[in-house]
Amino acid sequence: MNRLKFGTAITALALSSAVTAQAQDMPGAGVTVSPMKGTPANAWFWHKVIEHGLEDLGYGVEETREADFPALHLAVGTGDADYTANNWKPLHDELFDRAGGGDTLIRAGVLITGAGQGYFIDKATADKHGITNVEQLKDPEIASLFDSDDDGKANLSGCNPGWGCELVIEHHLDEYGLRDTVEHDQGSYFAIMADTIARYEEGGSIFYYTWTPNWVSDVLVPGEDSVQLNVPFSAQPNNSEADTALEDGSNPGFAVNDVYVVANSEFLEDNPAAAKFFELVKIPMAAANAAQVRMREGEDTVEDFERHAAEWIAQNQDQWDDWIAEAASAAE
Repeated sequence: MNRLKFGTAITALALSSAVTAQAQDMPGAGVTVSPMKGTPANAWFWHKVIEHGLEDLGYGVEETREADFPALHLAVGTGDADYTANNWKPLHDELFDRAGGGDTLIRAGVLITGAGQGYFIDKATADKHGITNVEQLKDPEIASLFDSDDDGKANLSGCNPGWGCELVIEHHLDEYGLRDTVEHDQGSYFAIMADTIARYEEGGSIFYYTWTPNWVSDVLVPGEDSVQLNVPFSAQPNNSEADTALEDGSNPGFAVNDVYVVANSEFLEDNPAAAKFFELVKIPMAAANAAQVRMREGEDTVEDFERHAAEWIAQNQDQWDDWIAEAASAAE
C-alpha cells in the first residue's frame, strides 16, 4: 500500500472511530423527546433535572407541556408524550392503570421517595381545643372554628380537581361523616393557600390539606405553626384494604407516596439510554423541598427552574457523571 492510500485509510479509520465514540457518548443524537408534566408548578424542578440528563445523552427535548393528571397519563400511554416525572404511587394507581399501565406505559424509575400528604390545622387552635383527629370536625362547634365564609361549616383548603388527591378527600368526607360540617374548597390550590396563610397571619384558625415536596410546610411549619391531624381509620377510594397507618401509630389518611418517572413503553424500548437514566436518577426530598422554597420566594420562572436544576446537578456532579456514563453504556 502506497503512503497516500495508507494515510487515507488511517484517516478514515480515525474518523470512523470518532463517530462511533460520539454515538456511544451521545446515544440520543437525532432523537427528539416530548415531556409532559402536571399543572402544579412545584414539579418543574425535577422535570428540568430529567431534561438536563436527556440533553447530556444527546437527546433533543421539546418544550414541556402541562396537563391535569388524568390527561397526562393518557398522553404518555398513547404516545402523545414520551414521559412524565409526575406519577405518584399509589395516589395515581388508578390513572396509571386506566392509561394502559404495564402495557403502553411503564414506571421506569423512582425519582423521589417518601412523599407525604395530610390534613393540618393551626397549632394554637389545636392546643386550645384539644383537636387531634379530623373526626372531631363532625362536631358543628369545632367545625365552626374554621369557618371562613360564615356558612357554619369548616373551610378545608383542599385539592384541585384532576390532581388525584381530591378523590381521597371527597371519599374521606363521606367515610368520616363530615359532609354536613366541612366544605372542601377547590380551585387554584396555591391561591387558596395564599389566602389561608394570610388568614393565619391575621390570627385566624385554618384547616388545610398539603403534601411534600411543597413549600407550604416551610411557611406553616408542623409543630410550630401547624399540627397534622389523624384520621379515625384508613379509607381509600376503590381500595378497601388500603392501610395508611404509619409505624409510629399515627394515621394521616393518605399513603406515603413515591414519585416515579413514567414513560411510554415503545419509547423505552427504542431508547435504552433514556430508560437507564430514568432508572438511575434520584432526587432527595430535601433538594426537592429546597427548590419549592425558592419558588415561593419568587424564583418561579422557567429560567429559574432551569437554573435550580443546573445548580443541583453541579453540586452532585460526580454522581451525575456516573449516571450519564452508565445510561450511555446501556445503548452500546
